Amino acid sequence: MDPLKIMLQLEKVNLHYKPIISADTQLVDGYEVSAYFQENDRMAEPLDWFFEDASIPDDFRLELTHYIYRKSLEVFEEQNQSKNLSIFYDLRLLDSDNGQSLLTLLESAGIKGLDLSKIIIEIKEAHIPERIDDIRKFTTYLKTLGIKLALDVERRNGSLDRLAMLAPNMIKVDAGFLKEDSLPHLFQDVHHSLGMLSRKIGAALLFKGISSYNQLNYAWRNGGQYYQGSYLKQAQTGFVEDDCCQAKLNADFQNFVMFERKKVKAQLDLTNRINETFKTMLPALKPGLPYDEMICSIGKYCSDFVFRVYICNGEGIQLSSNAEKNNLEEWELHQEGRNKNWSWRPYFFENIMRMNVEKKGILSDLYTDIEKTELIRTYSYPISETLYVFLDIPYGYLYEQDGLL
Repeated sequence: MDPLKIMLQLEKVNLHYKPIISADTQLVDGYEVSAYFQENDRMAEPLDWFFEDASIPDDFRLELTHYIYRKSLEVFEEQNQSKNLSIFYDLRLLDSDNGQSLLTLLESAGIKGLDLSKIIIEIKEAHIPERIDDIRKFTTYLKTLGIKLALDVERRNGSLDRLAMLAPNMIKVDAGFLKEDSLPHLFQDVHHSLGMLSRKIGAALLFKGISSYNQLNYAWRNGGQYYQGSYLKQAQTGFVEDDCCQAKLNADFQNFVMFERKKVKAQLDLTNRINETFKTMLPALKPGLPYDEMICSIGKYCSDFVFRVYICNGEGIQLSSNAEKNNLEEWELHQEGRNKNWSWRPYFFENIMRMNVEKKGILSDLYTDIEKTELIRTYSYPISETLYVFLDIPYGYLYEQDGLL
């Protein structure tokens, strides 16, 4: 589509409103505005590309931006809309007029009585320059007007330092990368750091692009306070009922809770089972037994649900070899594991302290074993005040048990 054609026919640019749903109330909390161009009876075409094409002159993009802002603000004012209004602003346009025309427009809307605390200016993290002093001045002034700032993090390896410096009110992340046949827990670390940052700076986490039950579940499990996407509600030319998604979300949330309870129960049952096994097994082992003999005995005792056993001290140093079960279900010793340091593993020392205090074993989260390249869990148990045995549980066993994957 020719950009000049669009600029000459701005009256054919229509606004669509994508609902933003609150996890707290399951009600519509606001709308994100997007622009579409509709010529005659043809299907409306989204204009997102218009703002991404750097070859389009800045004055074109600036004019269309202000047209969208003016029109959306007028609609909200005319309909006395009480919800939040989220509108995108391209930071790359700041060089054109230092954002003055946008600020003038917003200040004018405030003078007319529009509640500026309901306005959310959305910017993209990818558009933030290395030197962000001018951006910080711009966003800081927006906040003095009561306007909220949303930061869309399209790159999952974006700079957390720059996000923290801008201190947005909302961080937007895309759930669209998660395919329907994916296992959501494999990607938990992807947004863990963003979730931690959002809590520290008091920002809400919004998951956009939710097009499936699986993606909604991922957003729910990863602390999403707001949801957006076609699975809930498509963008509309008008506003929707506040409770349009409430029944659907309530039903899905109930399923999520039931599934999580089922998983927790399965993990507790397995943990208790292994704890009871160790209470019976350890007293039967001879005192002073060499570590390698001990892990072979433990492996044989737990052979139906374990494929690798080893012993570490409280500093993370492996004191034994690896006892591993081969394809013939026989246990073998692999010396190369001895003296390795596992203290770098996440939660290692936290788990050591928990075992010392609670005097019982701990079952890990799912993770991918480097050597076998398959999902496993590790069970760790304190066999003395300074020694800890680790049992790796294979994917095959976890798959057969309900709730362990």
